[in-house]
Amino acid sequence: MQVSNALSAEGLTKRFGERLLFEGITFGLSQGQKAALVARNGTGKSTLLGALTGKEPADEGTVSFEAGIRWALLDQDPGLDPDQNILDNLYAGDNEAVRALHVYESAVAQGLEGDALQRAYDAMDRFGGWDFEARAREVLGRLNLHDLERKVGTLSGGEQRRIALAKVLIEEPDLLFLDEPTNHLDLEMIAWLERHLAQSNTTLLMVTHDRYFLENVCDSIYELDDQTLYLYKGNYSYFLEKRAERQENALAQRDRARRTMRRELEWMRQTPAARTGKSKARIDAFYDLKAKARVRLEEDPMYIALNPARMGGKLVEFHKVGHGFGERELFSGVTHHFKKSERLGIVGANGAGKSTLLDLLVGLETPRNGKVVIGETVVFGHYSQHGADFPDGLKVIDAVREIAEFMPLQKGQKLSAVQLLERFLFPRPMHHMQISVLSGGEKKRLHLLQVLMRNPNFLILDEPTNDLDIFTLQVLEEFLLDFPGCLIIVSHDRYFMDRLVEHIWVLGEDGQTTIRDYPGNYTQYRLAREEAVRDAQRASAAAAKPASDAAPEVKNDYTQRLSYKEKFEFEQLPGRIDELEAEKAELTSQLESTNDHERILEISSRLTEVVSALDEAEMRWLELSERAE
Repeated sequence: MQVSNALSAEGLTKRFGERLLFEGITFGLSQGQKAALVARNGTGKSTLLGALTGKEPADEGTVSFEAGIRWALLDQDPGLDPDQNILDNLYAGDNEAVRALHVYESAVAQGLEGDALQRAYDAMDRFGGWDFEARAREVLGRLNLHDLERKVGTLSGGEQRRIALAKVLIEEPDLLFLDEPTNHLDLEMIAWLERHLAQSNTTLLMVTHDRYFLENVCDSIYELDDQTLYLYKGNYSYFLEKRAERQENALAQRDRARRTMRRELEWMRQTPAARTGKSKARIDAFYDLKAKARVRLEEDPMYIALNPARMGGKLVEFHKVGHGFGERELFSGVTHHFKKSERLGIVGANGAGKSTLLDLLVGLETPRNGKVVIGETVVFGHYSQHGADFPDGLKVIDAVREIAEFMPLQKGQKLSAVQLLERFLFPRPMHHMQISVLSGGEKKRLHLLQVLMRNPNFLILDEPTNDLDIFTLQVLEEFLLDFPGCLIIVSHDRYFMDRLVEHIWVLGEDGQTTIRDYPGNYTQYRLAREEAVRDAQRASAAAAKPASDAAPEVKNDYTQRLSYKEKFEFEQLPGRIDELEAEKAELTSQLESTNDHERILEISSRLTEVVSALDEAEMRWLELSERAE
């Protein structure tokens, strides 16, 4: 059976001034397809998403959706109403089930009773709102969104991104466009989102730098390269393999073009009299060959023999360090002496104190308890997730040169600012561009270069992978693998952490203020953590009394709370029980006062039903009352 296209794009072309981003792109997304769009920063990924969704239409070409398709876009800009609360932003839209859920939740939040609450309840039944409610509870809990009455304008950018993500997931459209969906999510949230999307039937087109996402969710990858779109029908591993083959073929074609061009060049340089009108086709072919021969395909070598400042015996020491804000304690009792070439990853939920810990390390904050001792020879390179504040009119090359003109390498060699820019995927035509015209990812990459040009021996990277494309990440990883100094990374990019770190600090694990230290990379930490959880569950099951098979209640666990439907049921049950008890008493009285055999059978049958219903209602009330405490 042929699967129809959920989306079809034909002949899309887009320019910014004289700059051509893509030309004549034609492709489609079949129903259920899970595709990713990859490209270098600044080459048009988000622009192509904008063209597909009508946010920023293409200069040429057409985009069409299958009839009846519901689609949604998670954009870099959440586009929420800052004057409304979370609840109003989540359930704004034309979907009847969503509107019914919004009205019901508002009624419950306002404490409405009687006909108003019953009408909201009936609408939930009529439009299938309970399915949306169950999905909303799971999504909101997983994304740590609970107090839905908060005004959006008071929230952080990361919280607003999570609200926008929750909104599109709750609506469950047929086709979903996602622009960097893992940004501002912690590692637990990312792992859940990966499973959720992999198991859903929604058609996906996403832009993401998360390579585990590409590996585990996607069944096809589109690469936008040199204004052309290439399709790879497989996941990230398949993409890497086939892209390498494509580049090898392109290199061979270029070499053949160069050999042919040399022969043609000799002919072109003959006297004009030797070239008649009949040779026009050959002249045109020469210029085509010339274009092919000038294609630059080899990647710049990523190995850089760094020579950072000498490190003494003492680097950075934590002595019983503790910190917090107000009455909240983030961590306490941290004692650690950093060693040369140490590679540490720091993970924890949003708000656990990861960035605060880095600020203590570099002296931007003073610990509430204990002390931080910094060695005299330490030269910090601190990459902040907030990026750099570049002044207006500053050019790319000047942003690097204002730090240093050269980076010293081993054996007395040097790497100029121009060469370093090229190594990190800033070609020479970009060097004299104003920074204001760069994409968000390109600005982050330039900030990273500023940090590296300081030639640090103690490098601290706070979420360095946000807004960087996968090709830049590959270059950065190769650079960091060769970095001889001390390296600390805070990142939600699991692939990045797995390649670079040797042990993991976990903040806020199980609600504790003690920082747990796990040997190995992030995946090894997750395996150790899962095994520890299984061991604890087995020990708990063995110690539990046979009379109690139920799992203990977990306080403050969002998933254990009553749903709105269960709250309504719990509130109605006492009245229902009273009605059944009254009917039971009435039936019992009738049974005692009649001698009619048929009437006795009729009353007895009904009495059996009432007693059974009464038992079920009382048991249900007990069950819900325990969870409502």
